[in-house]
Amino acid sequence: MARRAISTSTRTPVLEEMHRPEAIRRRLAAQRSHSYLGDAVLGGIDGCVTTFAVVAGAVGGGFSSLVVIVLGLANLLADGFSMAVSNYQGTKSQREQVEEALRDEERQISHIPEGEREEVRQIFAGKGFEGDILESIVAGITGDRRLWVDTMLTEELGLQLEGPQPWRAGLATFGAFLLVGLVPLLPFLLTGLPLETTFVVSCAAAGAAFFGVGLFKGVMLGRSSLKAGLETLLMGGGAAMLAYVVGAWLRQAFGAG
Repeated sequence: MARRAISTSTRTPVLEEMHRPEAIRRRLAAQRSHSYLGDAVLGGIDGCVTTFAVVAGAVGGGFSSLVVIVLGLANLLADGFSMAVSNYQGTKSQREQVEEALRDEERQISHIPEGEREEVRQIFAGKGFEGDILESIVAGITGDRRLWVDTMLTEELGLQLEGPQPWRAGLATFGAFLLVGLVPLLPFLLTGLPLETTFVVSCAAAGAAFFGVGLFKGVMLGRSSLKAGLETLLMGGGAAMLAYVVGAWLRQAFGAG
């Protein structure tokens, strides 16, 4: 209890400073920047999961270190590029949806302004405003065409006006995919140890990478870092274990090796 009180008392002056009129004005006037943390975390986790799954499957199937490296690198580049392109296209589609909705609202305001005013009125009446205050809000919003259109996009259609840049989202995904996905392959590339020993080192490196990505995500989102790290570790470890078991089963079933 005392520890929580100390923490709260430490944050209070900072929060008060952030909520002074001048600070609020600066914060609202500042250009909003989209966070690409989610794209990077998703790319990092997927890169490590898929690459380590290939490594585990190849080792379980009895293949040599050279085959593990070739399959791992091919998967790393191809899957990373594919995921980045998919994220780029998905983000681009979202921006195009907003642009099309914006043009549609512009047309509706031009052709049926009274109907659009009534929509604004009902939206804010649903928020509890009424009487002269409601009419003042409607007049203020519909008196500024840009604000009118933006209000319809956010309040009526639930769209996000300032979405991420598609190329940045794709780049964040691809970069994190390559960076974290390379970790399970490094022991095969940098050591001359026997295959079994190298695989153990790869398992440890991949486990550290999984936990590290989850830890980073937890810190950035202000959540339990340990919980986030363990969740990511269990998810990645489960995928790798499944790949190893399948590879070993296929090796035994078809007499490979």
